[in-house]
Amino acid sequence: MDSILNLLQTIPTWHLVGLFVAGMLAFIISIISGGGGAILLIPVTSWMIGATAAAPVINLATFVSNGSRMYLFWHDIDWSLTKYYVPSALVGAWLAALIFSRLDAGWIQLLIGVFLVSTIFQYKFGKVSKTFDMPKVGFIPLGFVIAFMSTLVGGLGPILNPFYMNSGLEKENLIATKTANSFFVGIIQIASYAFFGLLTAKLWVYGLVLGLGAVIGNIIGKRFLAGMSISQFRVMLLILMVISGLIMIIRNINVIF
Repeated sequence: MDSILNLLQTIPTWHLVGLFVAGMLAFIISIISGGGGAILLIPVTSWMIGATAAAPVINLATFVSNGSRMYLFWHDIDWSLTKYYVPSALVGAWLAALIFSRLDAGWIQLLIGVFLVSTIFQYKFGKVSKTFDMPKVGFIPLGFVIAFMSTLVGGLGPILNPFYMNSGLEKENLIATKTANSFFVGIIQIASYAFFGLLTAKLWVYGLVLGLGAVIGNIIGKRFLAGMSISQFRVMLLILMVISGLIMIIRNINVIF
């Protein structure tokens, strides 16, 4: 107990308050726009605790958040899709944690940012619901790639949205299934970070405080979601993807120069 109190005394109070509020706001937005809370947190956490600590802290917070979100949306989960996504995603998450400190993720975020911005044109500004047919078996390689990249950069939720939309999921079903997939991947992500020594005691505190804010955000966000139509949700989804993409591009444009 004394060691915990001593640790808390070394952490600025404004860090804890700031992370809690940031987590709450980001995950309110995440609920009503189909994800992206983790990406919205990347600039904030990088500024407050450092870029190298952002990915483990955000993924820990997201894992905490996903536990509460699974409870809130349990009956909307498409388990038939989850069984395709999760096994390969677990392998990708573990492998990425293994090489976390050896790879520059700037190029990954930049390319993903360009893809996300392009989705507003792919979906004709929300006027179409699908741009291609996404078979469930396609989530096997997708799970590996997305889990690998999200473990490196701290969150890539919006990049999955087009694939879920094109598999036929909308609104609560999309959020619920995406959350279940992320939760199981999060178990391996957090275990891998801990195993490879990437989560210090201070980062555990940061991640849990950020996650607590995210839990509150989930509860508030679900109430907003219930009052939205499918078309409104789709537009919010696209807006969030474009904003997330622009954030990634702006933050990583320096890798080109």
